[in-house]
Amino acid sequence: MSELTIRTADLSDAADVLAFWKSAAEGTSVSDDEAGVTGLIARDPGALLLAESGGLLVGSVIAGYDGWRCSLYRLAVLPSHRRQGVATALLDAAEKRFVALGGRRGDAMVLEVNERAQKTWAAAGYHREDHWRRWVKPLTQPLTP
Repeated sequence: MSELTIRTADLSDAADVLAFWKSAAEGTSVSDDEAGVTGLIARDPGALLLAESGGLLVGSVIAGYDGWRCSLYRLAVLPSHRRQGVATALLDAAEKRFVALGGRRGDAMVLEVNERAQKTWAAAGYHREDHWRRWVKPLTQPLTP
């Protein structure tokens, strides 16, 4: 693999990130559209971290900090680049960001059915907290393609 570079996303990356998530991420989010990605970048310019190798987008993680919680979403690695340290490098960058902002603990959203992801998070030192459950309420109607 070419040298890995981790950088923050900018507004011009939105379409590429969305295409990347279709091939590399598990599941979908209500925010998986250009407005969602550009809104994230505009609101918190350092939150969306991208990994590139040889000019190719090979990984992403959203490392959002609201002053209270350090939240991790959309850790995804291109299938052809898995098990090569991309996720580790992204999480390292996310954790450094959180510490610099005063964060105390990282919380990750991980799909119950994604055993591969659960192993990745465990290997990075994260553990499941069974006493919490996510509660959601849609605030908008989903966009139809």
